Amino acid sequence: MAQPRPIDLRSDTVTRPTEAMRRAMAAAEVGDDVYGEDPAVNQLQERVADLLGVEAALFVPSGSMANQIAIQIHCRPGDDVLAGRGSHSYLYESGAASAYGGVQISLLDGDGRFSADAVRAAFKADTHHAPPTRLIMVENTHNMGGGLLWDRAELGRVQAVARELGLALHLDGARLWNAAIASGQSEREVAAGFDTVSVCLSKGLGAPVGSLVAGSREQMHRAHRVRKMMGGGMRQAGILAAAGMYALDHHRARLPEDHRNAAFLAGEVARVPGLAIGTASIDSNIVMVEVAGEALGTAAELSARARERGLLFGAVAPRRFRLVTHLDVDRAACGRAAEILAGLVSGR
Repeated sequence: MAQPRPIDLRSDTVTRPTEAMRRAMAAAEVGDDVYGEDPAVNQLQERVADLLGVEAALFVPSGSMANQIAIQIHCRPGDDVLAGRGSHSYLYESGAASAYGGVQISLLDGDGRFSADAVRAAFKADTHHAPPTRLIMVENTHNMGGGLLWDRAELGRVQAVARELGLALHLDGARLWNAAIASGQSEREVAAGFDTVSVCLSKGLGAPVGSLVAGSREQMHRAHRVRKMMGGGMRQAGILAAAGMYALDHHRARLPEDHRNAAFLAGEVARVPGLAIGTASIDSNIVMVEVAGEALGTAAELSARARERGLLFGAVAPRRFRLVTHLDVDRAACGRAAEILAGLVSGR
């Protein structure tokens, strides 16, 4: 007898293509994208550029590559980039900013979000003494902050200071689709005021792979070259682009369900003795949980015990773990996840 699939709350990247998405992939008209001749890729790029209100977009294999392309568009080796503490480009892109771009990332204190005053205090002028600040990277929603949403007024102040100081702005919008839903804004409004934007199709939207970096036509011309340098040129990539188009057409509208399930899950977990929710609010589809009781062990140890009972989640710190809702996890699964955690804590 087949074992039931585990409840996988490690990330919203673990989803599997639906049957309808697989059919769209199989039916995709394809060509050689390195020559710019894949019609499905071209359609996806035009669609995303229009959604974000920019001139052009470029399809790339991953969100990490999209962010690193943006860094190389805006910076030269030896430059300085400002980003929030816990930013994806600092923690989860394998040091690519320094290895490939030759830049350093200076972290700004906060919960992943930061203030205009923090930008001004960290800014380094273009002298021979220090690496000059060239770029500010904003992550919205912020992954390690617990899926937190940026306040539009504070973001506007950060953007204003960037313009005053002559800095470029990049939006790491891996979960921009969630930010739009959570804020009640359009994707174009969320992306407004940034020079470049990256978006991910495999987080939240359920596509198997793919991201885009977007900006002006001139910037995307440069992005093509950087993508090639990184080995990101994909040939008949329309099969993957078709999955992205299907996700945009059919999976964006259901994102509020993930947000409601995350809020429900947080409420259930908050009632488990020894566990506490690690953020003041649940803004989107990520729930950070603090392991408050020493007797429960570390987050990694709790994760290992949960796996034995069919629940998957990842430790992000010695006493913190992350639960992420997505289209393959319904309300009932979230309730069962909370029950498993309660059983582990109580020794049942």
